[in-house]
Amino acid sequence: MQVHAPILPILVPFLAALLQMTLRQRKMQRLIGLTACLLLVVVTLWLTLLTDDGLLRVYALGDWPAPYGIVLVADRLAAAMTLLTAILGLLALLAASAGFDDCGQHFHPLFQLQLFGLCGAFLTGDLFNLFVFFEVMLLASYALLAHGGGLARTRAGLSYVVLNLVGSAIFLIGLGLLYGTLGTLNLAHLAQRLVLSGGDQALARLALMLLIVVFALKAGLLPLCFWLPHTYTAAGVPVAALFAIMTKVGIVAILRLQALALTPAIPDLLAHWLPALALATVTLAAMGMLAAARLQAMAAWLVLLSTGTLLLAPAQASVAVDAAALYYLAQSTLVSAAFFILAGAIAEQRGEAGDHFRAGAPPANWLSICFLIVAIGAAGLPPFSGFVAKVMLLAALREVAGATVMWTVLLAASFLVMIALARNGCLLVWKHQAIPRPWVRPLPWTTTTATLVLVAAGPLLALAAEPLAAYAGRAASQLHSPGAYVASVLGQTPRSAHR
Repeated sequence: MQVHAPILPILVPFLAALLQMTLRQRKMQRLIGLTACLLLVVVTLWLTLLTDDGLLRVYALGDWPAPYGIVLVADRLAAAMTLLTAILGLLALLAASAGFDDCGQHFHPLFQLQLFGLCGAFLTGDLFNLFVFFEVMLLASYALLAHGGGLARTRAGLSYVVLNLVGSAIFLIGLGLLYGTLGTLNLAHLAQRLVLSGGDQALARLALMLLIVVFALKAGLLPLCFWLPHTYTAAGVPVAALFAIMTKVGIVAILRLQALALTPAIPDLLAHWLPALALATVTLAAMGMLAAARLQAMAAWLVLLSTGTLLLAPAQASVAVDAAALYYLAQSTLVSAAFFILAGAIAEQRGEAGDHFRAGAPPANWLSICFLIVAIGAAGLPPFSGFVAKVMLLAALREVAGATVMWTVLLAASFLVMIALARNGCLLVWKHQAIPRPWVRPLPWTTTTATLVLVAAGPLLALAAEPLAAYAGRAASQLHSPGAYVASVLGQTPRSAHR
């Protein structure tokens, strides 16, 4: 069974989507979707434990050897990202099963295809198949964004589609240039040929730069980020929660490309511009949180802030920085998703005021406590995982060039986030306690469960900080061992690689 472990995170949601398209009954689609998501959590957890032995699991589809065939490569980073995707997918689907999925016929198959694209993008060992998984993921996200209708979602969807179509066109141009120059799109083969060429080929540098631009667009790096807050604010709450992991696809792609190909052959491609744009993105996101009028909008800006913070890592080419960034990635993704789900739950409790920062009936007391816990994590205050992640990242950045500027911007952004959360939190859940709460329908158990689990993630990540940080360190070390990656993918036949 271990032979097929790398393909299982892709097969589970794909088969579930096919089954859901044949069974149109909503209850059956829900049951299949939740079962598939639960199975995906089990499968990805098993894959994560399996890959922690340090060996890469290379799966060659059709037994065609790399670089000629399609390969999936499961290392610590890829496995952990699929596990994070599976957990987030299960909780987002739980929240959607409270009635949001009733707004359209094809929500559940599209949701599974979104998970299929996400898991495939993390596991693929080939740039062209990364493009294919990107397109599957994006096509599903177009429809999920529009789910439920409304003018705001239509407007956000149009800009989102246009920008991503442009990104897809640039992606294809970059792939064509890269294949014409180096004769391969397999990541391991590309890294090998790029090192042999000495990184002197101008077309190869241009092609790689185009790919970085596309990944930066997917991640939401300034100045390619203005679509993100509007899109994530307009999306339905469960969809926005799942979208919290989408920007991480671009970030992980940049990290992998940088460690595997750029650092050995073209170490200067990112260093001169990426940190400056990342810090500018952090600054813009912090100011956006101050200006946000809704909790969901604030969560969208929080996603953007995490993007800027994480994109400080690739240019440093450091195991310590990448290890801290990976822990921060998991923490920030779960906190952002928690804010999205919490925004929907609070909006249901406050009636017409919704999740807007204005006078309205207060939500249930347990939701106020949940908001406080998530806000502490988002602001990076002790004792929760936001503080642990921020300390790890600042400590890792202490020795890099420009550390003083990075520290200043990150700490100032944290201070602005803390002000925004304190001010708006009072308006949202505490200041208007004198206003009587109208009778509202109790929250469905699915929404309550998803909310409580995501809120609990912050304290749990802090309690498990030591083993998780150690795992992140091992994943970063493996990421920065391109020779082992190349040998595993190209140095074995498919059959021996499966063993």
